[in-house]
Amino acid sequence: MPDQPLFESLEGLRGVGKSTVAPLLAEARGAILVPTIPAPYHQLRRLVDQQECPDTRMCLYLSALFAATRQIRRHLAEGVGVVVESYFARCLATHQSMGATLGVALPDDLPQPNTYRLTCSEDVRRRRLARRRKPPTRWDLLAEAVVDRTEDSYAAFSMQPVDTTERTPPEVVEAILALTPSRSPV
Repeated sequence: MPDQPLFESLEGLRGVGKSTVAPLLAEARGAILVPTIPAPYHQLRRLVDQQECPDTRMCLYLSALFAATRQIRRHLAEGVGVVVESYFARCLATHQSMGATLGVALPDDLPQPNTYRLTCSEDVRRRRLARRRKPPTRWDLLAEAVVDRTEDSYAAFSMQPVDTTERTPPEVVEAILALTPSRSPV
């Protein structure tokens, strides 16, 4: 039986390099980069982000992830690898640390990615965040206020750590490529 295409997810705090590394990893793998907030959700996301309810925001992000999962399944069924900037781990860890109270049990049949938890030293992460052109949102500020709780929440998920502190984005991709073969065994 042939090998299965690879599904990979990058997880981690803001500023560790997910959005920079994800397209580079997809390119290196010859994979599709699937956005986990599909375009039809963008307007609703802006409206929900104006609210102050972590449960409401978590529901939106979970819904978007389930919509993205349909695309992920289709690509994998066609034999095409997939990379996502983040998946359910980030959504659950972040929103629970922000005060979401919803109990969520994910379906057992979700595609399971090879997950890499990008990390870096706190001073490097803060420098990266300071260089961003867009000002932080209220949710970004709240995420920063609960970094320790988010880090603790990530412990519930199986992830391979990849330190981005002293690495360029292409070096991070090389480190990931060294961790995982190009296809998943059946």
